[in-house]
Amino acid sequence: MKKELRPFHDHVTCDVCGRTILKGEHTEPFLAQAGEGHTVCELCFARADAAGWVREDAHGDVPVRAPRPEERRPLLGRLRRRPAEPEPEPEPAAEAQPAPEPQPQPEPHAAPEPAEEPAYEEEPAPVPAPRPRTRPRAKIQDPRHVRGVPSTAEAKVERALEMFNASEHQRTIAGLARSLGAPWAAALPDLAAPSAVDLVVAWELSWYRFRIELADASDPVGLAEKGDELDDIDEALREWNAGLDAEGRLVIGVAHE
Repeated sequence: MKKELRPFHDHVTCDVCGRTILKGEHTEPFLAQAGEGHTVCELCFARADAAGWVREDAHGDVPVRAPRPEERRPLLGRLRRRPAEPEPEPEPAAEAQPAPEPQPQPEPHAAPEPAEEPAYEEEPAPVPAPRPRTRPRAKIQDPRHVRGVPSTAEAKVERALEMFNASEHQRTIAGLARSLGAPWAAALPDLAAPSAVDLVVAWELSWYRFRIELADASDPVGLAEKGDELDDIDEALREWNAGLDAEGRLVIGVAHE
């Protein structure tokens, strides 16, 4: 007998993705920079942290906003406020002195002939030494994190599930499974993109589709879309061929009945 799960409160939604919170799903209260409170579901913790929201239990660790610098007065206003410098007192006029008596001028003598200047040879300007040649530095290229892609569909699916289980999304799905039960799961290679695998994890009231890039070694797993109705999933992606094992990891061949 299938257990029907419904939202436990029609008005409790996630303030990040707008999805209705399911019964038993874990949420966290966050505070925005203006002090407003927000409810965030478990799948949107990273997006709330990136938006600058702070968990309510860690609000006391947030540093106080630095005070605003004192507004400076305009330059013209500051010049007007400066006290006027006192004008210098005029110097007393010098007393009139009698004109000096004319002195007798000596008799003019014949000017001596200028001595011949010795001839100097102009020294040539020094030739600058040649600068040593330096090899141009090679441009450092940005390292590309590229990983090899398997050739067969089975190997692609196995590699994709290994990448998913090593990501933070695996812990989120395992946490939802503890509240909502075992999910359906389907991992299928994308025919249009040979290096990509689509992974769908679904319950009766919600589903998530992840995109796994096998050639990306830095951030291969990303959430592509999510919804509330199973009929919204593409029929080609509803070939359930995987499920969760006892440790909450997605594996092939544990399909949910």
